[in-house]
Amino acid sequence: MDEKFRRLIELGAGEFEHVDGSLIAHLEGTRCLLKEWHASEILQDAGLYHAAYGTLAFSHNVFDLNQRGEVAAIIGNAAERIVYHYCACDRDIFFKQFGNVAQPVFYDRISNQKVIISDELIQQLCELSAANETEIALNNQDFVTENGSELIELFSRMQDYLSPSAMRKIQHVFASSF
Repeated sequence: MDEKFRRLIELGAGEFEHVDGSLIAHLEGTRCLLKEWHASEILQDAGLYHAAYGTLAFSHNVFDLNQRGEVAAIIGNAAERIVYHYCACDRDIFFKQFGNVAQPVFYDRISNQKVIISDELIQQLCELSAANETEIALNNQDFVTENGSELIELFSRMQDYLSPSAMRKIQHVFASSF
């Protein structure tokens, strides 16, 4: 067991329930998908901690926002920055822009600010979002049935920011939605 995973368990992430099981299993599954897709170690670490501060859809916090420094000490500043943006993302507003504007503007639901972020961070957020949803779908056919066509449409609009490996896996996992 690596140190970053062990720290999540120590901090109680294993106690949280998630869509189809435990949060800790989902976080590790997300990291494993990113590794399979040859994502950077930074993005893999962000995948392991992607729900650290809660999200729009997952309100449980493993960490409070005032613990960002502690998270950064475990996974590094670059990975923590991705985690913060992932957790702070107002997906309803941010994701609707893909395929409709040249440069999506990030909407931070915590600070209520619009922010221009780098193409690299947009790519990382898209790849992490794809890994998150795909990991849920892998063992949950009901999730695929309920959300598959909407997610396929979203990932199609995001495809300029997704790796070929991610797109192949999405097409395979969500094949019944085509």
